[in-house]
Order: sequence, then structure tokens, then C-alpha cells
Amino acid sequence: MRTTVGIIGGGPAGLLLARLLHGEGIDCVVLENRTREYVEQRQRAGILEQGTVDALRACGAGDRMDAEGLVHEGIELRFDRQRHRIDFPGLTGGRKVMVYAQTEVVKDLVALQLAEGPPLFFEAQAIAVEKPESDHPVIRFTHGGREQTLECEYVIGCDGFHGIARAAIPEAVRRTYERAYPYSWLGILADVPPSCDELIYARGERGFALHSLRSPTVSRLYLQVPNGTDPADWPDDRIWDELDARFAVDGDWHLERGPITAKSVTPMRSHVTEPMRYGRILLAGDAAHIVPPTGAKGLNLAVSDVRILARAFAHLRRTGSASLLDSYSDDCLRRVWQATRFSYEMTTMLHTGPDENAFDHRVQLARLHRIADSRTAAAELAANYTGLPLD
Repeated sequence: MRTTVGIIGGGPAGLLLARLLHGEGIDCVVLENRTREYVEQRQRAGILEQGTVDALRACGAGDRMDAEGLVHEGIELRFDRQRHRIDFPGLTGGRKVMVYAQTEVVKDLVALQLAEGPPLFFEAQAIAVEKPESDHPVIRFTHGGREQTLECEYVIGCDGFHGIARAAIPEAVRRTYERAYPYSWLGILADVPPSCDELIYARGERGFALHSLRSPTVSRLYLQVPNGTDPADWPDDRIWDELDARFAVDGDWHLERGPITAKSVTPMRSHVTEPMRYGRILLAGDAAHIVPPTGAKGLNLAVSDVRILARAFAHLRRTGSASLLDSYSDDCLRRVWQATRFSYEMTTMLHTGPDENAFDHRVQLARLHRIADSRTAAAELAANYTGLPLD
């Protein structure tokens, strides 16, 4: 089998890239090692930046998002029992975010790809990338019980942190930067209408809490917990009591409770791999970088990667010049490190570390007060949260 671009991974990054390339008349094939059912049920991020929303609309994947997604024009910071709203449009010239779960984005992109192409193979396990420095790298994969090969001009690794694409870059070339945080998130889904119209980020002496949502009838909430926490140690009543305590404010506000349908613990870490290109292998999304979810950057950063990639391939097709592909790694990493910085700052500002003291807590509060009291500081947060310009 032959194609121009071989894409390993059928998550949102790989699927959106295939859609963008298809729109430019560039052949590609997507290999996804999981079943369609699994891919469409993976619970991940739910906050889409303005640029991500625009990209999905432009490629024809925005209809259901616009019908069912929830537009958010701000977030609320809570600390010292006070509420402080960050007005996104007013601080950014009109930019907003959309609450629309990654699972739904994937469903929309899968449906488009199966209906209109290009080829998408589920249960296709990529096992090796051969000759990455040649003009025609080869992906070896298994599908339908037999081993097959896909000869490409370029291989795009959208196969996540544990995929084979990043490992195909020699260790002598690959550089890794990472930070593990000393806490995790206990996340729940609950069948209860949200207690807020916009996301709430709460910082307190007991730790961090986040109130998000998935729909008008389903709430998504998180608690900071120690690393290694077992969700089974947190019965429903304990979770709701702790959320109540961490969201507490002076004034009239009430946390609605309801049946909890899912619990999970997510470790917090930052990870960046450089370079994002080696020979004819290019990395995108979690294959190249992971950020803690506090800044809502993970999915959006992956979308930025593939938008830059699609533009580079379109430039190659129209002009014959590979200059944008040659600069892909540098172009992406500037944005990646800005998102990593923002995610780090949001995380360390809002969480209480096990080794922090009273001085550290006062500095956290000073950072939060600066945002609440300064339009300039609030605008910087809003600009990063809604998404920095692609260029």
C-alpha cells in the first residue's frame, strides 16, 4: 500500500490532519490500533479554544459542535472565599471557548472520514517505522490478522506518549524535558445539572478544585488529591463534601449533588520532546508533548500542530518547496513551550504542594490577586486560555 502521508493514530490530531489534507487534495492513510467503539468512547478534554473551534468549522466538522456545544465567555477564579470572573471577549477582542467533549469531536471526524475519505483503518497496529531518513519511509503494521506495509513520503506520529513514532527518533537525537507534579486529579462525571454557567477554578488551603461540565445535565468536577490515590477510597459523599468545602464562598451559591457515574485519577505532568521532526517522521500532539490539564491546552495544542502541518503540506503541494515542513519543529515548539509555561503557571498558582509553606501560599494568593485586580494580568490569562494566534 502506498500514500503520500501515513498518519499513525486515529485520535483528534490524526483525524483532523487527515481531514485537512483531504481538503487540500493530498493523499493520506490513517492507522488506528484501537476499535472504532474504543476511540469514540475515550474520555478526554472538553474545552476547545477559539482556533480549534474555527478549524473544526472550516473542515466541515462543526455542525453538531455548534448545535450541542456550550459557548463560554469566561471562567471564575475562587480564592479567599471570593469570586472573580475573567471576561474573555472583553479582554481579548471577542475570543471565547467552547465546551464540547473530545469524544464528540472524534465521533464527528470519524463519521466524516468514513463517509468522504481518506482511508481510515481501525485495529491497525503500527509496529515499526523503517527508513525514516529516506524519501520513502515505511510503516509496518498488522491488520486483519496479517502484517502489511504502508510506503509513504512522510510519516506523522499522532499516536500519543506511548506510541512508536517518538521512539523511532534515535535517542542520540531526541531530547526530553519533563516535570512530574506532586499531586493528581480525582475526576468525576455526575448526572446533575451544573452548579455554574462557566468553569470555576478554586484554590484553597484544602487544595484545588475545578467545576466543569459536559452538558446541561452532566457535570464534570475535579479534586486535587495525593499521587497514588485510589478512587475507591473516595465514596460519593466524601467527594461531594470535599467539593463543597473547596468551592465555598461568601454569598449565595450552592453546589448541586447527584449520582456519580464515573471516577478516575489523573497524574499531573509536563513533557516535551525535541525535535518534533527527524527525517521524514514528524510528531504531533501527545507524541511530542503533554501538559497538565489545568490550562486546557492538551487537545488544543495537538490541533495547532496539525494545522501547522496541513499548511506546510499545502505549501509543498502548491510550490514544490518543503520550507514550511523544514521549519515545522521550530514553529511548533515556540507555541508548545508557551502552552507549557501557561499550564505550569496555572497549575502551580492553584494547587497546594505537599512541601509548600506559608510563604509559598502567600505568593500564590498574590498571583491570584494580581489577576483579579489588574486588567493587564487578566488579559494575559484570557489570551492564553482562549488560544494564542497560530502565527
